[in-house]
Amino acid sequence: MKKAKLSLQAIIIIFVCIVVALSLGITDLLISKGIISSVEETQKEKALNVAKMVATSPQVVGVLEGENNQEEVQDFSNRVKDLTKVNFVVVMDMKGIRYSHPDPGKIGKHFRGGDEGPVLQGKEYVSISKGLLGPSMRAFTPIMNLQGKQVGAVAVGISLENVTKAVHKGQMGMVIGTLIGIMFGVVGAVGLAGYIKKILLGLEPFAIAKLLEERSSMLQSVREGIIAIDQKGKITLVNRAASKLFKKAGLEGNPMGMDIEDYLPETRLTRIIKSGETELDQEQNLQGVTILVNRVPVVVENQPVGAIATFRDKTEVQVLAEQLTGVRNYADALRAQAHEFMNKLHVILGLVRTEQYETLANYVSETVNHRETEVGFLTKKVLDPVLAGFLIGKLSFARESGASLSIDCTNKLPKSADQKITHELITIIGNLVDNAIEAIADSPNKKVELKLDFAEDILTIEIKDTGMGMTQSIQNKILDKGFSTKGDNRGFGLFLLAQAIERLEGELIISSKPGKGTNFAVYIPYKVGDE
Repeated sequence: MKKAKLSLQAIIIIFVCIVVALSLGITDLLISKGIISSVEETQKEKALNVAKMVATSPQVVGVLEGENNQEEVQDFSNRVKDLTKVNFVVVMDMKGIRYSHPDPGKIGKHFRGGDEGPVLQGKEYVSISKGLLGPSMRAFTPIMNLQGKQVGAVAVGISLENVTKAVHKGQMGMVIGTLIGIMFGVVGAVGLAGYIKKILLGLEPFAIAKLLEERSSMLQSVREGIIAIDQKGKITLVNRAASKLFKKAGLEGNPMGMDIEDYLPETRLTRIIKSGETELDQEQNLQGVTILVNRVPVVVENQPVGAIATFRDKTEVQVLAEQLTGVRNYADALRAQAHEFMNKLHVILGLVRTEQYETLANYVSETVNHRETEVGFLTKKVLDPVLAGFLIGKLSFARESGASLSIDCTNKLPKSADQKITHELITIIGNLVDNAIEAIADSPNKKVELKLDFAEDILTIEIKDTGMGMTQSIQNKILDKGFSTKGDNRGFGLFLLAQAIERLEGELIISSKPGKGTNFAVYIPYKVGDE
């Protein structure tokens, strides 16, 4: 069973909590040691100060020298103990005999603890020992008379329990601070996680990684070249197809990170960022390689942050367009033939049902003779069977459209040495015939004449129609891509025609006058293949 992945919000919350807890925990540990040391040092100083105060008291010195009543020491020591809140104040003579004690019954007895020896030798110190009142921190100070002679010692005790309480009190403050810090850390982590998730459009890291992999695979698999730049004009993306085209154009090196103007000075992508406008199906010369480019700005929150260009070798696009045009022409021809044949079958069926057999025989004979005449003429004059079949189909298409199409081929048209020329001829003739048939749609005299003439390695294709003709301004635009007088989404047939003629290094002459029809003449170099 696949384990469920933690969400980005949960990961951030857990991570922040761990970091905050560790940070505060380590800080607490370090400060706690400081607090313990500080509290202990403070208690030591307190005990020593109390001991020094008692040791310098004239009453205490006087009692130890035998000048004052011994009870004065007990009273004084108890008052000091109560005021300073220490555990005990014990005054002893040089033999370690107590002169004061919280328990009056212990007065006159020897001091217990075993740590009083050094103070009777004149040393001042602090020790920890267990006495009659339990474990305590003891500060020892020698008592000196006015002549500087030691006459006794003072022991001031502070209960270790009190020291521990003071330490715990300081630590509790740290614990409370740590818990408050963790609480604020959790709140901050939740807010941070929510903000990051909003920026990432609610996507989890694994989903972003998957999308990135899919995006990379998609960009590298498409046949179109893709290049992207950021707002500063630096190249941020180049896919495999783009690199291949750049290499074909002689552009070497890795363009990633380069300035687009340095690598492709004519790209115009930086202009797209400034204008924010889209440019589609634009031609661009890439060091001798003609490409078709689409340029689109990348907009985030109504601000252009970069631009993307997709492009493809124009040659590949032309081949695809030619293939589509040829297929369309073939399909139109076949559909026209099938439609014409179905109409004839309907006539034959009607004559059979009405038992007009003599009329039927004449109709079938006439149809067969007409068909044989058409087919025989074209197959005899046009030796390329593909082109001949295409022209036969166009005759059917013209009849279906209600037009009269006549084909004249003075000399035999041999098969071309280059099979690609046949496909180009289908594109040229198909578009000329279709355009002529459309031109005579509203004309009372619907005639189209197609003439093919081959001589001295030049193929002449001439087509005349009895349409409405064209003005000179229309003739100047008729070969432009997308220009048409017949409505939107038209104007590509004659554009492809012009490109095909250009590839064959041919020539096109248009002659037309309003009201007097149009004449297209095409001259193409044509090399004959082996018979």
